[in-house]
Amino acid sequence: MVSQHLSRGDDPPRSANRPPRGHGTSDEKPAADAAGVVERARPGAGERIAGALESAWRPVALLVACFAAWWAITAFKLVEAYLVPSPWTTLKLMGDKWGYIWHHTWVTTYETLIGFALAVVIGVLAAVLMVYSSTVERTLYPILLFAQVIPKIAIAPLFVVWLGFGIGPKIVVAVLIAFFPVVISMVAGLKAVDPEMLQLSSTMGASAFATFSKIRLPASLPHLFSGLKVAVTLAVTGAVVGEFVGANEGLGYVILQANGNIDTPMLFAGLLVMSAIGVVLFVAVEIAEKLLLPWHASRRGEAVTTTY
Repeated sequence: MVSQHLSRGDDPPRSANRPPRGHGTSDEKPAADAAGVVERARPGAGERIAGALESAWRPVALLVACFAAWWAITAFKLVEAYLVPSPWTTLKLMGDKWGYIWHHTWVTTYETLIGFALAVVIGVLAAVLMVYSSTVERTLYPILLFAQVIPKIAIAPLFVVWLGFGIGPKIVVAVLIAFFPVVISMVAGLKAVDPEMLQLSSTMGASAFATFSKIRLPASLPHLFSGLKVAVTLAVTGAVVGEFVGANEGLGYVILQANGNIDTPMLFAGLLVMSAIGVVLFVAVEIAEKLLLPWHASRRGEAVTTTY
């Protein structure tokens, strides 16, 4: 009987103790073995480290090339030493006066972080109001644009007059410079939500808060983080600009003092440290983006399945 079944192309009869196909049998093929689908294993720690090194060697090589060009200019005396100090002289000064530089670096970093945090909070709130109220958007958007085009260095002295020589003017300038990228990116993200998703949410009776927290906010986060990466570097510039106008500590104060004393090694040291602050904060925001948005399309390099 079995041979007759097989000769007709039918399945052989199942025994009583044999589970039906598709219910956990050992010979069941995974879904990834289907035609047109290739399964890729998740990369291990070694592969991830290798990938990070692969993506990092180019900027490192460019940085080394810049330092080599800097050294060549000073070594061959193409420029006078009082105009461009050598890398060794600058690094030696940073080592000798590490405590002095660290104190002023911490002051600028603190001002930057406070200004950036306030810019994020105020920018996100303003963006939500502008998206949910066309009246607020038509009223607030021209004012934001007008405030953005005004050079902050021109109005920074006003904040010194109003708020004194303390930390207040520096934070205000940092907020003003970092605020615009945050609000613009957040508005773009909130408006980029698929209208069909909003319609489906409304059809299912979701509240406005549920729609915002479950649909609008997650969809806007990629745009928001793009603005945050721009804003955090601008916040460093804002803090230093505020210190240029009136301060007795901070990297802006160090740069001004070095410029007045024609101390170019200290001037270059201040510029290097200021750049390092911006790079570190930018990388910190990028790491936060990777941790919070693993589902975004830009983070799908480790997908387990692909089609061909």
